[in-house]
Amino acid sequence: MKNGSDYISLGPVTCVTKVELRVSCKALLDRDTLNKSDPCVLLMVQTNGQWMELDRTEVIKSNLHPVFAKVFSLDYYFEEVQKLRFEVYDIHGTHSIGTRDDDFLGGVECTLGQVGDYSRYTTCNGYDNIVAQKRMVKPLLLKYGKYAGKSTITVHAEEISGNNGYVELSFRAKKLDDKDLFSKSDPFLEIYRINDDETEQLVHRTEVIKNNLNPVWEPFKVSLISLCSCDEDRKLKCLVWDYDSRGKHDFIGEFYATFREMQAISSGNKVSWDCVNPKYKQKKRNYKNSGVVILTDIKLHKVYSFLDYIMGGCQIHFTVAIDFTASNGDPRNSCSLHYINPYQPNEYLKALIAVGEICQDYDSDKRFSALGFGARIPPNYEVSHDFAINFNPEDDECEEIQGVVEAYQNCLPKIQLYGPTNVSPIINRIAKLAAGDGNIKDASRYHILLILTDGVVTDMADTREAIVRASYQPLSIIIVGVGNADFTDMQILDGDDGVLRSPKGEPVLRDIVQFVPFRDFKTASPAALAKCVLAEVPKQVVEYYSHKAISPFCPITDLPTPILSPVATPTE
Repeated sequence: MKNGSDYISLGPVTCVTKVELRVSCKALLDRDTLNKSDPCVLLMVQTNGQWMELDRTEVIKSNLHPVFAKVFSLDYYFEEVQKLRFEVYDIHGTHSIGTRDDDFLGGVECTLGQVGDYSRYTTCNGYDNIVAQKRMVKPLLLKYGKYAGKSTITVHAEEISGNNGYVELSFRAKKLDDKDLFSKSDPFLEIYRINDDETEQLVHRTEVIKNNLNPVWEPFKVSLISLCSCDEDRKLKCLVWDYDSRGKHDFIGEFYATFREMQAISSGNKVSWDCVNPKYKQKKRNYKNSGVVILTDIKLHKVYSFLDYIMGGCQIHFTVAIDFTASNGDPRNSCSLHYINPYQPNEYLKALIAVGEICQDYDSDKRFSALGFGARIPPNYEVSHDFAINFNPEDDECEEIQGVVEAYQNCLPKIQLYGPTNVSPIINRIAKLAAGDGNIKDASRYHILLILTDGVVTDMADTREAIVRASYQPLSIIIVGVGNADFTDMQILDGDDGVLRSPKGEPVLRDIVQFVPFRDFKTASPAALAKCVLAEVPKQVVEYYSHKAISPFCPITDLPTPILSPVATPTE
């Protein structure tokens, strides 16, 4: 196994700044006849000229001045213009956004840079957490640029660097004041952070517990940056309300706390606060409180990065699967995608080398599985959709990427290109292999499957099913489309435009597929292709092990951890 310094020196590290956005609105248009609007905010991002929904807030019932608890999280890139659009809708019932029952209350366009006004250069290896609190207030516009009355939207942005943890909190209360005449109160809890300028920022709003003066709220998670800006002594203002469906919530009481006080529970101490209504305290001589709020549990979670896992010893096992269907053309013909030109590598080789040379630096033995599909193979020349291109079924691995290249070149004269383009057998095979590693409860091995194909897969239903199954394993799948075929239908396998589902409707556990047409990079450097197809891998690795609650062997603890995106891309 390599030591840490071997991994660090592979290439430049891209600095990724995380930005959290919180949204509130004022003076929204009232579209409802009997009640007030029930607003929800959609966050749209512009990708390749098209607006796509990134996320949305919760719906707040009957409120024209909503403060949303939902936090939007984005990656901020200094070198890019990241266009955002916030759209506010009045939601009716359970209908989704876009139906005619929804009322558009206004929208606004901006860039992430405008929201944050980030003018400082953020380094990856500084010691301090960098948190810049910024605020944008803009009027909401209806269609054709018409103002939505006096409606405004406020977006608070926090730049987060070096954030490496979050906390899980569990609260309950007892003997709360009863605010309802014919039933008991329906309490919920709000937590606000007091900023340096004395403004208050909503951190979390719990669910409503119906008809209960001794509520037990569900545990919730929040980053330490969001909760207290990593300042244990920062004041937190906590409010308890009696929920009203018309939006006129009754105030029960409040208390102030700090994260340092909360951590006392870890030492076995009871942590609770009197929930006080200041008006009652001032008017009533014997008034003590309007109930007690109790912290029942606190859990601190370390958030690990891709580099933590790599430097902890996680090995990346690389497998390549090559399309040998007849649509590639006779390899002896110079027009074939498999034609071996002694002076110029074909597209299959270019893609293989560009991606493989990056991955090999994360595998200590540098041995890679090389498979083929869609060909008739010796000795009986039966069609196979899962064969070793070195024709050794007992050991399909090749020495380094050069060994894969040689096996590919030696394989071509021995096979007959055929079809169809079935990739599910190989996906199932590698997923089964990864499942064996997944049963080992440590972060020792992660798999990357590179599929090189010249057309849309034939077994689309089986492939979707295989990918859904594979999403539960330590595996990422990269598909590179070679040649000039129409790859539109392949986009369904890439979860960027929605959640991939099996034919039975089961969704993937996590997005593990990245599809890229090679023709988009014909004139670019190999590093550009590698950067694009490997950009999602670090996130996918972290998502898998985080979901399994698996820590790195030897995580970095003394310095803030930089984020790698993509995987140690070489200089161009």
